[in-house]
Amino acid sequence: MTPTIRAVEEHDVDAVVGLVHELAAYERAPEHCLLTADQLRAALFGPAPALFGHVAEISTGEGRRVVVGCALWFLNFSTWRGVHGIYLEDLFVRQRFRGHGLGRALLARLAAECVERGYARLEWSVLDWNDPAIGFYRTLGAAPMDEWTTFRLDGAALTALGSTAPSTTPETAR
Repeated sequence: MTPTIRAVEEHDVDAVVGLVHELAAYERAPEHCLLTADQLRAALFGPAPALFGHVAEISTGEGRRVVVGCALWFLNFSTWRGVHGIYLEDLFVRQRFRGHGLGRALLARLAAECVERGYARLEWSVLDWNDPAIGFYRTLGAAPMDEWTTFRLDGAALTALGSTAPSTTPETAR
């Protein structure tokens, strides 16, 4: 197996959507994954992309290249450090291709992106029960941020809070 790590290209979109749905199933929440190819294509390749990605592909015996893993990420910003970082939204390698260094290679590519661009850090979340992933991340030198708790607003709570926002004026609108 000769792996290649490269930036995601538009022809990879269907494969990456499939990987994201496999990740949702692995994380025991397939019913929550609603991502479509059109949505991912627009996010990655639209006029102002805010999502970026890399894929891991391998050569098959027939000389074809097949995408078997992906990393989807976006920029965050550290106000304390004064520079951007990368937030890794999804990292996934198909089960039968794990243990061959593809996940590490994807993370190494993102770490290199951070170093090359002068970004302060690479961050991501992992489910508490995912011991294999947690162990893997620790071998890379990643440290858990145990003192932080993630919060989320969505659905009715997001709509309710948003409905209380003051109107923007032309001077304050972007």
